[in-house]
Amino acid sequence: MSHLAGTMVAVRYHSTNKTVYSAKYHLIWCPKYRRRVLVGGVDERVKVIIGDVAAEVGAEVIEVEVMPDHVHLLAEVPPTVPLSRFVGLAKGRSSRLLRMEFPRLRRLPVLWSPSWLVSTVGGAPWGSSVDTWRTRRRGVR
Repeated sequence: MSHLAGTMVAVRYHSTNKTVYSAKYHLIWCPKYRRRVLVGGVDERVKVIIGDVAAEVGAEVIEVEVMPDHVHLLAEVPPTVPLSRFVGLAKGRSSRLLRMEFPRLRRLPVLWSPSWLVSTVGGAPWGSSVDTWRTRRRGVR
């Protein structure tokens, strides 16, 4: 459990053979020049492609919202997968498939802007983590 603003929030942890983690990220990226091209079925197809990429690398899509000129993605990505690799796969595959499936996107020299934003989400406040660590260090559990 994590204490956030006086409330108890259940934190779900995942594990690999060597790591226990809860690593959630808010990711945002845009079409080049923020063109409003993610409409008319493109938005739904982007969601499917992102889900496929996430499943391939072992990530979990918590929520995805596609606006006409940008994509918001809330995902949990394992620490064994570099975040830049995950975003690169999602942007690269979606660009290739969308341009094949939607002829109007072929006229664009590039679909996505090369930049993207990442912000970590959730987790225990630093003070709570330090208190837990100090308590365990003293042998009290």
